[in-house]
Amino acid sequence: MLIESSIQVPHPVGDVWAFCQDMPRVAACLPGADLSKELGPDHYAGTVVINMGPVKIKFAGEAKVVERDEEAKTIVIDAVGMDETGGDRASLDLTVKLHPHGQGTTMEVAQEIHLSGTAAQFGRGMIGDVTQVLMRDFGKNMQTHLDAYERGVSVDQLKGAQSASGLAIGLRAAWMALKRVGRRFFLPYEPSRV
Repeated sequence: MLIESSIQVPHPVGDVWAFCQDMPRVAACLPGADLSKELGPDHYAGTVVINMGPVKIKFAGEAKVVERDEEAKTIVIDAVGMDETGGDRASLDLTVKLHPHGQGTTMEVAQEIHLSGTAAQFGRGMIGDVTQVLMRDFGKNMQTHLDAYERGVSVDQLKGAQSASGLAIGLRAAWMALKRVGRRFFLPYEPSRV
């Protein structure tokens, strides 16, 4: 399934692009993600913990930068993982494009996600809502990291900035789903014109 997000940060494209070159630092901004081991140039091993309501799945796997275009300010990443029990598998093709937006930057994120096992049973709506919540948190955490970098604060001093509880993420995703259903239910009926 393809999930697209747009994140805006009030930092120039050059600063955001420089930040995006450090994959472990970028991963530290995503709640539940940790790229703990470098396997080679632009190739990392790590874990991602995904909380979908009451279910928590921990994927261990690899992420690799397969394309980096400085002129177009585009990065493409492929990632694969398997959960600790071996029942769930995930793969992700991630494309990030940076565009100037006033004095800041818009980060367009396209995620092609493939899930199997328990995680695949949640359906597109729930997975999309959880992903949108995670992307919002990622944007806030990235902003925090960029601000700290400008102030000369180390990443180690920000360890708590990226954490988010599974319950909080699940509740926020459920709220998004309720709002989506409410909009459908309460929108005025417009007969089709044939």
